[in-house]
Amino acid sequence: MAEPKRINLANGKVRYRLMVDAGRDATGKRIQVTVTRDTIKECRAERDRIMYERSAGTYIAPSKLTLREWLDQWLVYKERDVEPTTIRNYRMSLAQVYDRLGHVLLQELTEDMVQDFVDTVVREGRRKGGEPGTRLMISTVEGVLVRLRSALGRAVIRRLVPVNVAAEVRPSLADKKTDKRERQREKPWTVAEVQTFIRGISGDRLFAPLLLSLMGLRPAEVCGQRWRDVDLENGLLLIAMTRTMVGNKTVLEKDTKTAAGERGLPLPRGPWEALKAFRQLQLVEAERAGEGYTLSGYVVVDELGRPMNTRHLREYAYRLMAKHGLRKVRLYDARHAVLKALALSGVPDVVLAAWAGHTNAAFTKRKYVSIEAEDMRGAAAALDVFHGVDQQAAL
Repeated sequence: MAEPKRINLANGKVRYRLMVDAGRDATGKRIQVTVTRDTIKECRAERDRIMYERSAGTYIAPSKLTLREWLDQWLVYKERDVEPTTIRNYRMSLAQVYDRLGHVLLQELTEDMVQDFVDTVVREGRRKGGEPGTRLMISTVEGVLVRLRSALGRAVIRRLVPVNVAAEVRPSLADKKTDKRERQREKPWTVAEVQTFIRGISGDRLFAPLLLSLMGLRPAEVCGQRWRDVDLENGLLLIAMTRTMVGNKTVLEKDTKTAAGERGLPLPRGPWEALKAFRQLQLVEAERAGEGYTLSGYVVVDELGRPMNTRHLREYAYRLMAKHGLRKVRLYDARHAVLKALALSGVPDVVLAAWAGHTNAAFTKRKYVSIEAEDMRGAAAALDVFHGVDQQAAL
C-alpha cells in the first residue's frame, strides 16, 4: 500500500503526497488519484477512504468533465432509445442549460446552481419570437428540468456524481401562479365546435383524414396511415407508421412513437364510411391522372396521389377553420378534445390509454383530460336534486 512522501514546496512549506490506485473507468483505463495533504495522518485517512469506497463500489473518481460535455454524451446514449426528431427536441430543450451552465464542472454543479438557473430562465428567458426578458412558460421550464434530471440521473448511475442535484428543483409556486394568470392558452374545441366543424367539412375531399384527427389520432399517425392497414370490410384501423416533420422541413417516415403507439382501433361509423368514400374517390383520381398518378399506398394524398405531410394537413385544416368561422386550434389539440370526451362519457381508463396509444392511464388523464366549469354542469344538477330543488319549476 502506498505511503505518503514528504514534499518540500518552494515557499518552504512541507506537505505529504501519495498515489492511490482507484480502479478503472468505464473505458477500462486505470484511475490513479493523487492525494496531497498537510500531514501524514490526513494523507493516510484520504487513502483509506478511497480504498474503502472502491471496495464498496461507491467511489467516484475526480473528473474535469463539464456539464456540456456530459450532456453531449447523454444525448448520444439516448439515440439508442428515441427517434432523431426526439433527440433534436431534447437538444433544443437543453439549449438554455448549455448556455448558462454548460461550462460548470459536472462534479461542481450544485442544487443551488440549478435552482438559480430555473428562477432566472423563468424570469428572463426568451421564447421563440419573443423580446429579450420575456418569461418562459412554466411548462417549457419543467420540460427542461425533465431532460436535465434524466441526464444527471444517468451520471449518478455511471458514478460520475454521487447525487442528482436537479432531483428536487422546481419552479416556485409564485412563478407558477404568475404563469397561470398571464398565459392565455388556447383551449381545445368544445363538443359543439367539433360538431360544427364536422358538419361544415362533410363534403370536403379530405373529410376522412380530418375525421381520423377527430377520433384521437396524432397528426403524424394520420399522415402515416396506409391503405394496407385499413380494414374497410370490418371497420378496423391499424396504426403502425407515422410521417412526421423534422424542423418543419424534412419528412421522416418511421414506426410509431412508442410500442404502445402501435395499436388497432375499431372505426366509428362516421370515419368508416368516410374512408370508404375516400378510397373510391382516389381510384377515380388515379384513373383520371393515368401515369401521372403516384401509387404511394398512403391514405392522405393529394389529387395526384402524392403523400401529404403534417404541415400540409395542418395548413389545410386551418383554412377550413377560418372558412367556417371556428377558433383556430392545432390538430393535435383535437386529440385532447377527443380523449376528454371519451373520459367524460365513462370509457374505462385502461381503454382510454390504449386508444391514445399510451401505457399509463394516469398520464393520459393528467395530460389530456382537463375539466372546465361547463363539464361539471351534471354535478350542479345532482346538487339541485340533493338540495330538493325542482329543476323544471326553476326553469
